[in-house]
Amino acid sequence: MTGLGVETLAAAAPAPITSAGDAQLGVAVLAGIAVIVLLITRLKMHAFLALTVGSLALGSFAGAPLDKTIASFTTGLGSTVAGVGVLIALGAVLGRLLADSGGADEIVDTILARARGRAMPWAMVLIASVIGLPLFFEVGIVLLIPVVLLVVRRGGYSLMRIGVPALAGLSVMHGLIPPHPGPLVAIDALHADLGVTLALGVLVAIPTVVIAGPLFSRYAARWVDVPAPEHMVPQRPSAGLEQRPRFGATVSTVLLPVALMLVKALVDIVVDDPDHAVQKVTDVAGSPLIALLAAVLVGMVTLGRAAGFSRAALSSTVEKSLAPIAGILLIVGAGGGFKQTLIDAGVGRMVLDLSQDWAVPALLLAWLIAVAIRLATGSATVATISAAGLVAPLAAGMPATETALLVLAIGAGSLFFSHVNDAGFWLVKEYFGMSVGQTLKTWSVMETIISVTGLGFVLLLSLVL
Repeated sequence: MTGLGVETLAAAAPAPITSAGDAQLGVAVLAGIAVIVLLITRLKMHAFLALTVGSLALGSFAGAPLDKTIASFTTGLGSTVAGVGVLIALGAVLGRLLADSGGADEIVDTILARARGRAMPWAMVLIASVIGLPLFFEVGIVLLIPVVLLVVRRGGYSLMRIGVPALAGLSVMHGLIPPHPGPLVAIDALHADLGVTLALGVLVAIPTVVIAGPLFSRYAARWVDVPAPEHMVPQRPSAGLEQRPRFGATVSTVLLPVALMLVKALVDIVVDDPDHAVQKVTDVAGSPLIALLAAVLVGMVTLGRAAGFSRAALSSTVEKSLAPIAGILLIVGAGGGFKQTLIDAGVGRMVLDLSQDWAVPALLLAWLIAVAIRLATGSATVATISAAGLVAPLAAGMPATETALLVLAIGAGSLFFSHVNDAGFWLVKEYFGMSVGQTLKTWSVMETIISVTGLGFVLLLSLVL
């Protein structure tokens, strides 16, 4: 891995808001993270408030003036929301259109109609991966759980054999692939290229989801044998619709932003001429904002109108999609404020110095930091945001591919061993009717496999690219 030296970075970066030495900064970082962890885990405080208080605590422990700490926090919050807020909102709209129109059910029913026997776990991981692209993890679970339970009952399958691949597909998309909030924030913090990150993320995600999904589910089914709970089958979103979008149009709409961003990344590599007409067009069409906006506008026709939605119904769907993401936007924004406070306090330089002194590869260091924060807070998003802020200086001067791999290493680390302090842990436990021990042996182990396997493929790509 290449990168700028400490002297170059110091010359290019603004003066820190505090004159504290490395020892005091190290204590300040640990204290700030400890405050966030305690507020989230012990006092059950919302992550937005916890990150805000933790940022102020970090500045105080580092000896920075309060006004400068506040300025750093608000600057980071504003720039993060400006960078990724619209993308998260557009992704939420697209996901809601997919769910309410019955497009998600159309994908599920079409693929399951062609899958039988041993192919069923592979069909479930494919369904979850496609649906998980535009949907947040919790929404994806709500959509897929009825399908998982129905397949288990009708086909006589093991719940873990079908459920684990579905969970793996959703989790991998959530941690590694934009436009999910975690990857988007890391891309913004490290100034990574979204198209390159998306392309490499897909390369990492495919083998990772195969190992953690269909392959691991064989062992999970042996360790935990529970029946599908009768009371956990909610009504499918399209149950009351007279018509649904067609399969081809639905899949094309979901994959449209991915295709546009990948084409942009490919043209940037092949053409490599900012003045070339083709590259100018793809730079605009493949920008995250335009790609997602295009998918939403197309989806209003291919999903909403195809399901018979009136203009008023489409407007209502868009409105309903935005309300639930207010908390996510606040968490992401506060995480950006925490990241900026870390950087302005000079913590990034300290991490850079330590990584050089200890000869720790940047990818491994980023993964370890994300793992530590994930284990402590239970939040993949908080782990991603905090780790990105700590290792941001390591990305200075890196080529686009290395910066993208750094983002993926953080994303992989943020998924490590979900346990009792993670809301996702309890969501899976209740939907599948498992005990805490059974959830640890299945869901938690699956998350750890995703994290470690994802890191392994990131490291392999770093040797090749």
